[in-house]
Amino acid sequence: MKIHEFQAKELLRGFGVAVPRSRVIDQPDDAADIAREFGGRAVVKAQIHAGGRGQGGGVKLAASPEAANQLARQILGMTLVTHQTGPEGRLVRRVLIEETANIVKELYVGIVLDRASGMPVFMASAAGGMELDAVAATDPDAIRKVTFAPDTGLLPYQARELAFALGLPAAALNSAVKIMTSLARAYTALDCTLAEINPLILTADNQVMALDAKITLDDNALYRHPELKALRDLNEEDPLEVEASLYGLNYIKLDGNVACMVNGAGLAMATMDIIKYAGGSPANFLDVGGGANSEQVRHAFQILLKDPSVKAVLINIFGGILRCDTLATGVVEAARAVDLTLPLVIRMEGTNVEQGRAILAASGLAITVAGDMRDAAKKVVAAAAGKK
Repeated sequence: MKIHEFQAKELLRGFGVAVPRSRVIDQPDDAADIAREFGGRAVVKAQIHAGGRGQGGGVKLAASPEAANQLARQILGMTLVTHQTGPEGRLVRRVLIEETANIVKELYVGIVLDRASGMPVFMASAAGGMELDAVAATDPDAIRKVTFAPDTGLLPYQARELAFALGLPAAALNSAVKIMTSLARAYTALDCTLAEINPLILTADNQVMALDAKITLDDNALYRHPELKALRDLNEEDPLEVEASLYGLNYIKLDGNVACMVNGAGLAMATMDIIKYAGGSPANFLDVGGGANSEQVRHAFQILLKDPSVKAVLINIFGGILRCDTLATGVVEAARAVDLTLPLVIRMEGTNVEQGRAILAASGLAITVAGDMRDAAKKVVAAAAGKK
């Protein structure tokens, strides 16, 4: 679960990470008073779940309280397009009014899970303000990495080594160590999948501060953090993904025109691959799970058909806990409920497959049953190409 910058900073402040003074608003009228409170100058920052806000015009420096008011009016309500939003952009519903800082140096620090070692890895780079992917592509040696155990956290000596590697002066060492170890504590305590400060700045008085922050929370661990569920912003998520989550379905929208319904993440990946191999493009990732019932299958089918880019549907199921007859019943009910007009290709194998095929045959619906995955991919790609 992604959260906004202002929410991430508030969480990190609770762990002792130094952040600038700031206030979030959804109406522009208070921007001037907030800027005046911060000394007259302020930064106005759009709050959306995407990076690259500055390049898209969503982060502006206000030289006066009046300018802060004007910029807040300009940014609030705009559709902000960045390299992470796609061409459709995101509507800006909130802005953060933040005090300015006397920046001497910009750095990067962040934590993700290193699946090879099974431990969190703390990354640090002197190339702050840049996307880490770009740094890794051009100069991978510029990124320092240290793994740490979740139960002990990032140890002070590890943080000091990173601080020295980043070229921080001795006078800023204690401030840097505090932020790094605090970030590691927050990552573990909040069950994050990502905790990132970019840029982490060195100020003229040798203080280290988080000028921006990004946190992604592990959805599977939210039952341990009921207070964090309130941070979810449904406006920042795809409406179909939100709807799918209400029924316990795993759905991610993609850019193609062949809708996919499968049971199991591995099968979903294989299905998307074979659609590409057959010359098509998947419109989504939809995993109904191993134990889905006919009602969930029906909801899944209806969600697929709400995507206007979909020209054909492929259902690829290996019947185990989700039996093939249960799938077939749900598909037939859904197809009748929505008055299906799109081509539908189904490949089923496993438990009760013959019963499932019999249900499909008796339905009277125009359903194409494929023999195997390759056959299913060829048929659905051809059907999508012929559907205008």
